[in-house]
Amino acid sequence: MDIVPLLPNRVWRTYPGGRELDRLEGREAPKDDHWPEDWLASTTRAINPHPTRDDEGLARVEAEGQATYFRDLLKANAEAWLGAAHVQRYGPEPQVLVKLLDAAVRLHFQAHPTAEFARAHGLGPSGKAEAYHILSIRPEVQDPYIYLGFQHPPSRAELKRMIEEQDLDALEACFERIPVKPGDTFFIPGGFPHAIGEGIMMVEIMEPSDLAVRFEFEKAGYVLPESARFMGRGLDFCLDVFNYDAVSVDAVRERYSFQPQPVRPWEGDGELFALIGPDVTPCYRVQQSVYRGPSRRSVDEAFIGIVTSGKAVLKTPRHSFQLAPFQRFFIPASSAGFELVPTGAEPLHMLECLPPLP
Repeated sequence: MDIVPLLPNRVWRTYPGGRELDRLEGREAPKDDHWPEDWLASTTRAINPHPTRDDEGLARVEAEGQATYFRDLLKANAEAWLGAAHVQRYGPEPQVLVKLLDAAVRLHFQAHPTAEFARAHGLGPSGKAEAYHILSIRPEVQDPYIYLGFQHPPSRAELKRMIEEQDLDALEACFERIPVKPGDTFFIPGGFPHAIGEGIMMVEIMEPSDLAVRFEFEKAGYVLPESARFMGRGLDFCLDVFNYDAVSVDAVRERYSFQPQPVRPWEGDGELFALIGPDVTPCYRVQQSVYRGPSRRSVDEAFIGIVTSGKAVLKTPRHSFQLAPFQRFFIPASSAGFELVPTGAEPLHMLECLPPLP
């Protein structure tokens, strides 16, 4: 099996953004609209109030000169793509969802269920624990931030009132801003209320579901219909999703923000770093490789690779690829590995998003 470049897979969302994704795709007039996310190698359907098509969210890839659903490619030879141990435990599913997300505005206040909550209440096999890796900030945004967890938690009754009355000042007062910059990585456990600030482009890694409790109903003139707010279960049910514990800004930095940790060198002049591993979550893994010079890379498990900076030539036994920032591809478990030669003055950084351990 060889490396598969990933085609754009834009998905409609309830908030505006996507201008920077348009630029990456080379569109003539980049703009913000309701297509602010690109779902990479996705086998997960998007849950939208007004679906634009039946297969929204499902990624296509080009294989043997034809575009095909990525999920069909996996099913045809799952062990070669994902590895025998993975398939034995999870079947022909990557068990991770990765997105490029470009927000023009602050996103809705929201929270996602844990896997345990989702399974216990018939919502599906996966919750939606998330991770963010910040890629860039729009130049007009001076103080980029995210909200993560309640710094000043309300009681359940207080939260219900705020949501019912859409008392946004009171809701926002439950949080403090967490400053962010390119290269930052955060983990957001299921149940943690959160919101992404305006002007942020990131890689978002999560469990493979689209479950969300959106407790802010209007964003940029679009009002969420009832069906898009509470997972079809009502507010009282969804109040049980929330983690009401207080978490300070310092605690967020200490417990949920991660810096690259050296793992091992690659043959030549490259090195692998861990960002989010099984000690943080059993749901997926996030790591980063840095190539400072010609390197030889072995592969023993599947992952989604995203170039975050630098340029290089990547060579496999069958193909050669020119790499530049924000290119992305799927590397199968049965890959023969690759050689990578940086072609610019700076090292090439590659973010790697992996399924959970089998």
